Amino acid sequence: MLKLTVLYGHPKSPEDFEKYYEEKHGPIASKMKGVLRFEITKFSTGPDGSRPAYYRMAELYFEGPNQMQAAIASPEGKAAISDIANFATGGATVIFGTVEE
Repeated sequence: MLKLTVLYGHPKSPEDFEKYYEEKHGPIASKMKGVLRFEITKFSTGPDGSRPAYYRMAELYFEGPNQMQAAIASPEGKAAISDIANFATGGATVIFGTVEE
């Protein structure tokens, strides 16, 4: 199983980020075919009250490399990737990895 992870930096306006993600980006990303599971995480402060390194994380799971490649290359995948620049004012890091079970 493969996982695509998007780590979002702290946005200039968390309220604007949340509204855009819920109303626009989430629906675009959820239309990608071949995604087995789609999870989003909002990070909390550390036990000592420190600010987390990232604001949010999105994780998309795929059966294998062919499914992930097809999803990213699809019109829905291209739309989701290009949409990141519209709301991720704190930047975004996209990484891929193999899930070990």
